[in-house]
Amino acid sequence: MKLITLDSVVPEIFAKRKDLRSDIWLAPVTFERGKRYLVEAASGSGKSSLCSFLYGQRGDYRGRISFDGDDISRFGRGRWCDVRRRELSMLFQELRLFPELTAWENVQIKNRIENTQSDSTIESWFEALGIADKRKARVALMSYGQQQRVALMRALCQPFDFLLLDEPVSHLDEENGRLMCDIILQEASRRGAGIISTSIGRHLDMEYDKVLSL
Repeated sequence: MKLITLDSVVPEIFAKRKDLRSDIWLAPVTFERGKRYLVEAASGSGKSSLCSFLYGQRGDYRGRISFDGDDISRFGRGRWCDVRRRELSMLFQELRLFPELTAWENVQIKNRIENTQSDSTIESWFEALGIADKRKARVALMSYGQQQRVALMRALCQPFDFLLLDEPVSHLDEENGRLMCDIILQEASRRGAGIISTSIGRHLDMEYDKVLSL
């Protein structure tokens, strides 16, 4: 996938509002593979809705969202499975980890689908992110910040052309946010992938090609 385009997209719940001031809602927007985007938003402005629309989890919007010119509203289950398996990866705000599994198992459950990363690479991420001692710990017993780092590693354990990051550093201190940013940039650069990151405050400290206000 090379391009994600939005044409006059707006959540149904906002469709009748006359006071929308947004770089995204009701505007023409193009996200290009290989570039980095920050979507800044106030709480309640539709940040997570945007991510859900792009990931195909929700369709309660007006307008058109296209992947390389194909209207995603026409995608069937099989097409979405292929997109989420090979073209689009997402770090969810609510993480969606399996609490009964260990941190290592949560990462490997995704990695085993395509064998995207070697065990040694994943081990190096655990080390770099300061949670090597938590590999065998059940996620339910980890802090939210530790879980956020596990969820990031899982998101990087698949092929992708675009990486969606919904408030990726909301529960991390500055140092861990920097370490996470380094790993994301390395992986995105290696794959030539685009990054679309959202924020309602703190954000990944990287050079963005474009900053959009939601």
